[in-house]
Amino acid sequence: MGSEKKFITVAELREHNKAGDLWISIQGKVYNVSNWVKEHPGGDTPLLNLAGQDVTDAFLAYHPGTAWQYLDKLFTGYYLEDFKVSEVSNDYRKLYFEIAKMGLFENKGHGTLYFLTCIALMLSIVVYGVLKSESVLVHLVCGMLLGMLWIQSAYIGHDSGHYQVMSSPKYNRVVQLISGNCLTGISIAWWKWTHNAHHIACNSLDNDPDLQHIPVFAVSSKLFNSITSCFYGRELTFDPVARFLVSYQHFTFYPVMIVGRVNLFIQTFLLLFSTRKVPHRVTNLLGLLVFWTWFPLLVSCLPNWPERVMFVLASFAVTALQHIQFCLNHFSANVYVGLPNGNDWFEKQAYGTIDISCSSWMDWFFGGLQFQLEHHLFPRLPRCQLRNISPVVRDLCKKHNLPYRSLSFWAANASTIRTLKSAAQEARDLTSPVPKNLVWEAVNTHG
Repeated sequence: MGSEKKFITVAELREHNKAGDLWISIQGKVYNVSNWVKEHPGGDTPLLNLAGQDVTDAFLAYHPGTAWQYLDKLFTGYYLEDFKVSEVSNDYRKLYFEIAKMGLFENKGHGTLYFLTCIALMLSIVVYGVLKSESVLVHLVCGMLLGMLWIQSAYIGHDSGHYQVMSSPKYNRVVQLISGNCLTGISIAWWKWTHNAHHIACNSLDNDPDLQHIPVFAVSSKLFNSITSCFYGRELTFDPVARFLVSYQHFTFYPVMIVGRVNLFIQTFLLLFSTRKVPHRVTNLLGLLVFWTWFPLLVSCLPNWPERVMFVLASFAVTALQHIQFCLNHFSANVYVGLPNGNDWFEKQAYGTIDISCSSWMDWFFGGLQFQLEHHLFPRLPRCQLRNISPVVRDLCKKHNLPYRSLSFWAANASTIRTLKSAAQEARDLTSPVPKNLVWEAVNTHG
C-alpha cells in the first residue's frame, strides 16, 4: 500500500496558486515551491504567474538538464490525475528533446568572442577619436559608433542572461555586469526582473511589463480601462494626460525611441534603490558606478557643449534602432488580459511575437532577435542556432494552424505604426464625452 501513487486533480492543484502556498506540476509530478520561490534564480514572478498549473513547457524552455536534480526535494508525493497534454505541447516537447539530442543548446559557436572583440575595438576607436581628433564630423561618427557599441553590448548581455556564454557561471556573471552595467549603464538585475516576466507572460497587457507604457504608448484600447499592472502592482491610469499622449503616439513613436534610453537609466535606478529584494545589488551598483564614471568623463573631453550634446544625441539616436526592433517584435502582435496558461506555452508565444525577416549576413545587426518566436520558444538556444530551427518552427505552426509572422523590417514598422494609429484613433473616439481640445484637457487634468 505504501508504494501506491497519490493523486490530486487539476482543480486541487489550482488552489495552491499564491505566495506562501505555491504548487506546480512538471511532467505529471507535483512540486511545492512555496519556499523555493525566494531562491529561484529567475525571480519569483515566473513562478507566481504560473502558480497552480502544469509548467512543463516553460520549465523545459528555461532550464538546462542539470536543473532536474533540484526538483526531488520539492516533490509533494502527489501526481496529477486528470491533466491532458495538448497535441501542440506534445509536438513542442518532441522538438525540444530533438534539439537537445542534437546538442544545439551547447553548440554556441564563437560569436561571443567575436562580438566582445568588436566591442573592445569600437570602444578604443571612440575614445581615440574623442581624445585625439578636433573634427566635429569625427566626434559625430564616434557618437554613432558608441551607440552601435551599446547595441551589440546589450545583445551580449541578453545572450548571457539566457544561457551560459562563458566557461563557468562565475565568468558568465562577469560578462553580464560588463556588457550591461559597466558598458551600457543598464542593470542586468533590472533586465532579468522584467525580461523573465515578459517571456512567461508574453503580450499579456496586465502581466507583461514590455507592453505597459502608459501614459506614453498603448497598443490596445483595453489599456484605456486603467487596468492594474500585476507586475508593478499599481494601476496603469489612463487619465486625460495619457489620453492626449496616446492620441498622437503614432507621431511620437520614433522621437520617443531616440530618447528611450533615458527611461532605461531611470528604471535601473528605481529598482536598485527600491526596497525590493535585488540579487547582487552591490555589484550591480558598482557596475553602474563604472559606467557613470567613464561616460561623463568621455563626454567632458569634447571641446564644447554643442558637441557634447551632439555626441550624446547621436549615440542615443543609434540605439533607437534597437528599441524600435524590440517594439516591432511585439507591439502589433496579439494581446490578451490575464495570466498565462501553462498548457498553451507554444500558442501564447506564437500569437505574441513577430519575426523580422532578413538575410543571414544581417544576423549580427538584430542579435538573433529577428527570430523572435524561435527565441521565445527556446530562450536557451544560442542565437547562431535560431536560423537553423526556423523552418521546423514554421512547419509546426502550419500544422497546428498557428500564426508564424515574419515581416521585413519596413513592413514590421508599418504594422507597428498601424497598431499605434488604431489605438490613437480609439483614444480620441471614446464614447465618453469628448472635449474638443485635448491639449486643454491634458493641461487641466488636476483642476
